[in-house]
Amino acid sequence: MRFVAPGNPTPTLKFEREAWRAGAAWVAGVDEAGAGPLAGPVMAGAVALEKGRRHRWYKWVNDSKILSLRARQELAVEIRSSVPWAVASASHEEIDEINIYQARKLAMLRAIEALSVTPDAIISDALPLPLANVRAVIDGDALSIAVGAASIVAKVDRDAYMIAMCAKYPGYLFCKHKGYPTPEHRELLRKRGPSPIHRKSYAPVAQFALSI
Repeated sequence: MRFVAPGNPTPTLKFEREAWRAGAAWVAGVDEAGAGPLAGPVMAGAVALEKGRRHRWYKWVNDSKILSLRARQELAVEIRSSVPWAVASASHEEIDEINIYQARKLAMLRAIEALSVTPDAIISDALPLPLANVRAVIDGDALSIAVGAASIVAKVDRDAYMIAMCAKYPGYLFCKHKGYPTPEHRELLRKRGPSPIHRKSYAPVAQFALSI
């Protein structure tokens, strides 16, 4: 149930071990979920791993986008019960105000700050952050166990949020597409206009916002 397709890279502790060897006790991975949707917040997860500790779930972690729903949910439970973790967000209003790139960074910084431990080193999924000892790794969620774990808790929490918004704003099917710009979502947006949680600065939303 937790296997990924052959050919996908398997995350390792390569970057974490390099930080531990350099003197770090806690290494945090940070990643975001929800940059592409037309609605809802962008959420970031942070997961801290301690030097000298190993957990069974390490071997199952991968980029949340290539894991099944069941695998993500099961892994999220194991991650949350065994290591320090946090999820934080930047709202759709903040995305409209400061743009998605800055909002992604803001959510990441909030997640790191919310951790119950202070990491000595941070592995970020691609984004540079204005903190000490940050290493930005392209495709970090597919290469680093800490970042992959962060991507999982962020994705699971964001999906849960959008399911709640599906009940609050019926008619947009947020529980199905989670705000991503599927053809079905675009058609509902055309018919109904934007909901209160749509990102008005995104072109596919802005073109219909003027008509309501």
